[in-house]
Formats: sequence, C-alpha cells, structure tokens
Amino acid sequence: MDVLEKLTILTDAAKYDAACTSSGGNRASKKGYIGNTSSSVAGCCHSFSADGRCVTLLKVLMTNCCVFDCKYCVNRRSNDTRRAAFTPQELADLTISFYRRNYIEGLFLSSGVLRSPDHTTELMIKALRILREEYRFNGYIHAKAIPGTAPELVEQLGFLADRMSVNIELPSEAGLRALAPDKTKQAILAPMRQIQTRGRQSKEELVKYRHAPKFAPAGQSTQLIVGATADSDFHILRLTQGLYDRYRLKRVFYSAYVPVVEHALLPSKDVKPPLLREHRLYQADWLLRFYGFRAEELLDEQHPDFNPLVDPKCSWALAHLDFFPVEVNTADYEALLRVPGIGVTSAKRILTARRAGRLRVEDLRKMGVVMKRAQYFLTASGRQAEGLLFTPDSLLRNLTAAERPLLPGAEPVQLSLFDIPAPV
Repeated sequence: MDVLEKLTILTDAAKYDAACTSSGGNRASKKGYIGNTSSSVAGCCHSFSADGRCVTLLKVLMTNCCVFDCKYCVNRRSNDTRRAAFTPQELADLTISFYRRNYIEGLFLSSGVLRSPDHTTELMIKALRILREEYRFNGYIHAKAIPGTAPELVEQLGFLADRMSVNIELPSEAGLRALAPDKTKQAILAPMRQIQTRGRQSKEELVKYRHAPKFAPAGQSTQLIVGATADSDFHILRLTQGLYDRYRLKRVFYSAYVPVVEHALLPSKDVKPPLLREHRLYQADWLLRFYGFRAEELLDEQHPDFNPLVDPKCSWALAHLDFFPVEVNTADYEALLRVPGIGVTSAKRILTARRAGRLRVEDLRKMGVVMKRAQYFLTASGRQAEGLLFTPDSLLRNLTAAERPLLPGAEPVQLSLFDIPAPV
C-alpha cells in the first residue's frame, strides 16, 4: 500500500474526532527551524480561529488498527474495514511536505491502538521526534494521549506537542463498561491529571529558567460523545464542569453520535445525529467558560435536558424572571452577562460607554446587543423599548421566534455573501 492510499484511509478514519484545536500555543520563529506557533493559530481542519481566520491542520491517525473493541468506533477490532498504518518516517515526511507546500499550518495526530498503548505511543513519539529534531519543524502539533499509556511515554509526548488531549468519549462509567470494555475511568483520568500537573510544573520552571523545555504549552482538551448512551444533558454538563474545575482543560468538545455501526446497545442507523442537542451543549459550555454560570444553575434533576426551543441562557432567564429587568446604567459586569442578547464584548462596551453619560435603549444596538432577545430583560434609564408588550406566558413564544432557523423541521435558508437589492 502506498502512502497516498494510507493517507486516504487514515484521514477518513480521523474525521469523527472533534477535539482538534490549536489555540493557546505561542512559539516564535527560530533561526534554523521551519514554522512557528502563534496563539492566534486556533481551530481544526477548515475551521475558524478566535481571530476569525480559517486554518488547516493535517488531521490523521498513526494507524486505524486497534486492539480495543469500543462498540461505537468505526476502527474497533471487530469491524470489517480496511486497515493501514504509517511508519514514523512516512508520517513525518508527509507532514513536512504538506507544510512546505502551504497546505497546512500544523498537525493533529491521533491513533488506534496497535498492539498496546505503549507501542502506539512510541511510534507517535518517533514521528514527532523526526519532525522536531531532523526537520526542525517549529509549527503546531496536537497529539492524542492514549488511555493506559505509561506515564514516562506521556511525558515524552508532551514535550514534543503543543497541545494534548485524552478523549473521555462516554460520559459515564456504565457507558464505558457497556460500550468500551477495554477502557476504564482510571486509565482515562490518570494521563489527564499527569498532563495538568506536568504542565503546571513546566510553567514554574520557565519562570526560573527561560530556556527550559515546554510541556504541552497550549494545555489539554477532551471530547464527549452525545447520544450514544442515555446520559442526560445535566450529567454531561456536570461532568464538563468537573473537568474544568479539576483538570483545568482548555476545551471540552461535544460530538453528536453518528451511527456508523449496528449494535443492540447503540442507536439505530436510521436515527439522525442529535445535532441540536450538541449545539445546546456548546452554548452551555460557553456560559460555563466565559459568563460565570455553573452547571447546576442551567439544569437540575427535575430538568435534566435543555429546552430545544430556546438557548440555555434564555432558558435560565425564563426560570429567573425575578432577576430582571437589569438596568444597564447601574448593573455590574456579572449581571450584564446574565442578560440574553448581551455577550462579553457588548457588556464591556456598555461599561465603557456609560462613563461618558447615561445610555438609552437606542444606543444598545450599536454596541452589539442583540435586542430581539435583550429587550425583554433590560431597561436603560428606567425605560424599555418603545411599544414592547408581553406577558410571562408570551415571552417564550417571542424568544422561540428568534431560534426558529435552528429548530427541527425548519426550512433551510441559503445565506448570501451580499444582500440582493430589491427590485425597482
């Protein structure tokens, strides 16, 4: 099998891994080396970064051969699929060739488990060493740590990569036992803890020794599969909160389960992926990371799943109407962030603008406030928007109208790059 055939098989096998970010790393260009890593280089293959750029990483597996038999995985050992494996030299040659041709900006490397986690990790380390030491590649590398790998190998991998990730995949121990019997909770969480601890130690060493080697300077991430098991949104979000609190993860990614195999314990292939549910979890994740919300504020045992009709922030607002309306001229930053339609940027603009004078409702739209949501929950100088009439019962209907394009059964809308002028 030639390298091109291997590339076709192993890039296709990697497409279900969503945890493919590169934000957080910062390594300047160096004489004698190829490339650099900037904190603005963020995102996955053909995705948008935090600064609006579209970047590309070579997203590939070392091999899709696997001794594990995870029921949900297309690469499980019992699945009849074409198998391939790169040698370390082939993968390094391919990556550096793509980089020199400006096809990619970095590498996202994961793998099936060939023979054992240790053997597979050794192959990944050899490939990255060739890139870093022989080809002097100074660009971005994201490496996947395999559960069950020896700590000393995880450490070697961390000194070669900018970011690492250990995918949890299934959000409960019961799900792991049923669908991934070769994995254990401890085998997944142990490398997570090691990456967190060693990364903190590396930052402390850099304070004393400027040229000390960096261990996974862009931190770590993970991925959760949504819909393969019966776990509720509350369970998933509470797990997410725990991961951010205990392991200081940069991101948790959510992947709507795509039925690629038939199994009695999995949803049928006729079931559509829960894309709206995945979207709601990403919205809630944003609230945890940037808006000061906690998982238990958004969901609870009595309401374990998100409302498909409105986003999580609007849902929280509807359940806490006593908190509103918020007066934009006097509210603090945390209170402004609780208002649907006000984001981090618009909240900061409000704080800055009101130093120069009192704000009016008409001023808020210019600051980026989404008034079709926010108008129901705020006042400016004691006034709400002109002609605004609603009751608590009609409020949900009004907010649902703003979400209609996302709801099941909605007609798709083709977006145009330019507004089409109205006919004369």
